[in-house]
Amino acid sequence: MAYLLHIETATTNCSVALSQNGNLLHCIENNEADFRHSDHLHLFIEKLLKESNLQINQLSGVAVSIGPGSYTGLRIGVSTAKGLCYACDIPLIAINTLEVLAEAYGPVDSDLLIPMLDARRMEVFALVLNSKKEILKPTFAEIVSSNSFQEFQGKGRLVFFGNGAHKCKGIVPDSKTIYVDELQFPSAQNMISRATAKFEANQTEDVAYFEPFYLKDFYSTKTKN
Repeated sequence: MAYLLHIETATTNCSVALSQNGNLLHCIENNEADFRHSDHLHLFIEKLLKESNLQINQLSGVAVSIGPGSYTGLRIGVSTAKGLCYACDIPLIAINTLEVLAEAYGPVDSDLLIPMLDARRMEVFALVLNSKKEILKPTFAEIVSSNSFQEFQGKGRLVFFGNGAHKCKGIVPDSKTIYVDELQFPSAQNMISRATAKFEANQTEDVAYFEPFYLKDFYSTKTKN
């Protein structure tokens, strides 16, 4: 009986889920504007296990969203996942955040999926997948312009979603392009299929050396005097 804990903190959505043999048992999440992952993530995990009548030592592994995304959110999620794996001596499973986001969309045969997360200014983090959710272009940073995603124009319907997709509206040519506005943030419950497949294939991470996938270096803005 494989119980996996799933942790998603790459965006403002703090989300945890529990699965059993690939099936969702329970999910808890919060995406309020003033919500702090550092204050609530451990409480969410405790509540999740309690409501599922499960002890932490019954976990078979921990899956974590590795980025790209918020530097602080990723650091909190990954450090929590690593701590649990160390304490329970269980494997760590890493899932790309944009792949998590893509799992929430049910495509048709001709769709090209382009999940994207807001970076800064006119920049987004994006990934391109086909209708089978196979990766056509690995995760990249893109400054949105009229030339963005040009290589995929005419190859199928382009489906943009995620909290960075709005930056493309009115800029990227809209022929055969749709926007799924209701799909903004990744959720831990959408990690389950990929995490279960990796767990069963023993595709796990070295807990000691594992780091989030920030894609770009952390930056900060100096306070003006």
